Amino acid sequence: MTCKLQLAGFLLIVASGLSACASSQNPMGAPRGAALAPDGSAAPQSPDAQLYPEERADPLEPFNQAMFTFNRKADDWVLHPAAAGWAYVMPQPARAGVGRFFKNVGVIPRFANDLFQLQFAQAGTEVARFGINSTVGVAGLFDPADQWFGLEPQDNDFGLTLAKYGVGEGPYLVLPLLGPSTVRDALGGVADGAINPVNYVVSGALPYEVAARAFAAINTRSENLDKFDNADRYAIDLYGAAQDAYLQRRQQAENRVRSGE
Repeated sequence: MTCKLQLAGFLLIVASGLSACASSQNPMGAPRGAALAPDGSAAPQSPDAQLYPEERADPLEPFNQAMFTFNRKADDWVLHPAAAGWAYVMPQPARAGVGRFFKNVGVIPRFANDLFQLQFAQAGTEVARFGINSTVGVAGLFDPADQWFGLEPQDNDFGLTLAKYGVGEGPYLVLPLLGPSTVRDALGGVADGAINPVNYVVSGALPYEVAARAFAAINTRSENLDKFDNADRYAIDLYGAAQDAYLQRRQQAENRVRSGE
């Protein structure tokens, strides 16, 4: 718990210490996150690209750019090689099962946030999914709850709970190793970790949780080994493209939560 509180304090310090930094301009003169088509021309933007203006404020950009570069290097040197090795020794269906297992054991934060948001039907779905998949689905390696009973999974977190009750997202923030976020979502992630009862029941659980998250990240990356292969080739502003993709996805999730779906 002390480590989580220290992380929360660090995020607040970063937000306050760098909030006065002006966002740098796009040197290419193209919209943030614009991409090049294979012929070198600017690719048309999707309707979702209008969710955020091209001059969106990014007061933490110097810090974010440094963390973005760090994360890319960490992926090149550590995560991608580890994921490639894991994919070599483990067939894809088994890796998909591992991903479902980690999804299943992450039920408590999702269930808690469903309750916080008064989404009682979805909270019931989470309970039913966990019961079915933990038994018939062999500890979550399979998903009969969805395939047989139509109980579809739905992500939820404390960042979305804060959004439902009117808390602004704050500046965009790139976290070391964890990737794109916002100040609100980063603090929400700390809260989600604090919700996990294992940290209070099992002595010294934090190292095991970190190891489990690292393994989950390697397994997820092994399912997307070609994810960044063409990014450097086609993106004018790779940092901006990653920023736009994250913020658009979160905006869609916020809209869903606010509508009560």
